[in-house]
Amino acid sequence: MGDRAGSIDGPVRGRSVRFRLLAIALLPMLVILPLLLGVAIYRWNARFDATLISKVNGDLTIAHQYLARILEKTGVQVRGLSLSFRFREVEEQETLSAVADLLEQSRKEIGLDFLYLVDAGGKVIASSPALKGAPRADWPIITSVLSGESPSTGIDIFTNDELAAISPVLADRARLDLVPTPNAVPTDRSTETSGMVVHAASRATAPGGGPAALVGGILLNQNLEFIDTINDLVYREASLPEGSQGTATLFLDDVRISTNVRLFEGRRALGTRVSAAVRSAVMGEGRTWLDSAFVVNDWYISAYEPLVDTYGKRVGMLYVGFLQKPFNDAKLETLLIIALAFIAITAATVPIFLRWAQSIFMPLERVTATIGEVESGNLSARTKLPASGDEIGRVAVHLDTLLDQIQERDRQLREWNEELNTRVRERTRDLELANLKLEATTKQLIMSEKLAAIGEITAGVAHEINNPIAVMQGNLDVIRSVIGADAEKAKVEFRLVDEQIHRISQIVTKLLQFARPEEYAGYVERHTPGSVVADCLPLVQHLLNKTEIRIVREDRASRLVLMNRTELQQVLINLIVNAIHAMPDGGTLTLRSYDADRDGVSGILIEVADTGIGMDVDVVEKVFDPFFTTKRRDGTGLGLSISQTLIKRQRGQITVESEVGRGSTFRVWLPEAD
Repeated sequence: MGDRAGSIDGPVRGRSVRFRLLAIALLPMLVILPLLLGVAIYRWNARFDATLISKVNGDLTIAHQYLARILEKTGVQVRGLSLSFRFREVEEQETLSAVADLLEQSRKEIGLDFLYLVDAGGKVIASSPALKGAPRADWPIITSVLSGESPSTGIDIFTNDELAAISPVLADRARLDLVPTPNAVPTDRSTETSGMVVHAASRATAPGGGPAALVGGILLNQNLEFIDTINDLVYREASLPEGSQGTATLFLDDVRISTNVRLFEGRRALGTRVSAAVRSAVMGEGRTWLDSAFVVNDWYISAYEPLVDTYGKRVGMLYVGFLQKPFNDAKLETLLIIALAFIAITAATVPIFLRWAQSIFMPLERVTATIGEVESGNLSARTKLPASGDEIGRVAVHLDTLLDQIQERDRQLREWNEELNTRVRERTRDLELANLKLEATTKQLIMSEKLAAIGEITAGVAHEINNPIAVMQGNLDVIRSVIGADAEKAKVEFRLVDEQIHRISQIVTKLLQFARPEEYAGYVERHTPGSVVADCLPLVQHLLNKTEIRIVREDRASRLVLMNRTELQQVLINLIVNAIHAMPDGGTLTLRSYDADRDGVSGILIEVADTGIGMDVDVVEKVFDPFFTTKRRDGTGLGLSISQTLIKRQRGQITVESEVGRGSTFRVWLPEAD
């Protein structure tokens, strides 16, 4: 029943009528309407930005027309002067002073910064102000006029030396200290010394009748009247919203040489530079920039156009723009108003709809909740809805009736199930007890059979081994007598052979002791653990020579142990051999002995530690069981079991700690000798 309920739960909740009704009602308001509003706002924002760009483009057109008018007006004024009756009258007098006086008077009337008359050979005839040097005579507008072409006007870039040749005042006015500007192209220059000049020339006649050119110009560097006039024309009062401000700038290359942009109150941003992006687009590619741009210290809706000199080279830029922040604030305010209005309308209409839908949702939710409780195991749950004439009410009443029937059937099934479980538990308990008894009896029979076999085999082995031992011992005595005094040279070797023959006898005896421990008892002696360990190492040296194993010894025990020396040696050799086998690729074998108390009893602890392959938990739990071995062909599984028996006989304890891949440590604890 639980599985069926779980399978129904997903579709019932996933297709909730409440969910579908809410989706039908709220989808247009909360999804479609916001999407439409988003698209409308996006389109409005794009059109708004396009309108701003269109406006700044119109502003640039006005500024461009004003600059063109200045160029045209300057050319017309210079040409008018060259054709005037006064100029011809002065020329006919052939007096240079009179020409100079006329040029001075005319320069001031026209508003030029310099005005001079130059002949066809490039020699200055007269000038205003008085020239401090020889100005260039190969400007395109001069050469074209002298060659007979129509009067010419344009923009030219004068070096500081060229300006100084005309007037030191102009050279000083052109000089600007560069101000470090964020986002500008890096430069090593610290000063701008060139000047941008409105340059005009007209054909004239020199005193004496030769061809000449009348040349005039206006220096635009720091010409604040010029740039402020452009700003007043483009951005008249009330042409921008409150908080915004219009700006105009004239650039020589990327340096502001005339501007009403402010660095801070009271100081214009003269000497600052345009951003690298704008410079690349306008000066590098010759495009007109119509977009937002960072101007000195804020963002402006900006328009830049390149300025071309009389050589046809791009030499500067004309800029107009207005502060962007007030327009961004206006857009943000509009978006906030729309968002707040949408939220307010939604907050007012959704509760009204929910109240209208409550009469439908409440019975359905009651039915759904009841089904959920039944699925979770509460079979007594009911909708308890009053009978009504609509379809939902009739379904609720019918559901309660079905649940009553299901609860009754469930009660009967539970009673039958409990009775069956009781019988099964009784039979299972009887089988478990019988199985435990059978298992214990089987283990006991197997162990008894193995021990009996060992006893029988050991008796035969003892008989078969004792005879060769007697022969070996006898021949060893004969060898001593034959070699006589030379036997002293191999005294240690003879002693070791005697001890090992004796040890063979002891091993046979120990096998019998393991099989029939109650029939044997050994002789105990007092020993220092370090001496027993020292005697063990020569006996395993042949195994150590086969691998690269480093021996580390720590003999710190000051107490004596009371145990048969051969038995203790047998235990330690067994542990050392196992450690050597655990390190086939070499490692470190550590042998320690030190005083250690256990449960209030004084004793000695002997450790045999290796850095070998280690053992997992399952092997550690079985390592002292008789006949258990990990050496499939070479082991009998009796070594550690016999060692444990020997140690326990002396009221000692042998334990092991091991970790796979890091090695094992066997600890033998024996009580101190009385």
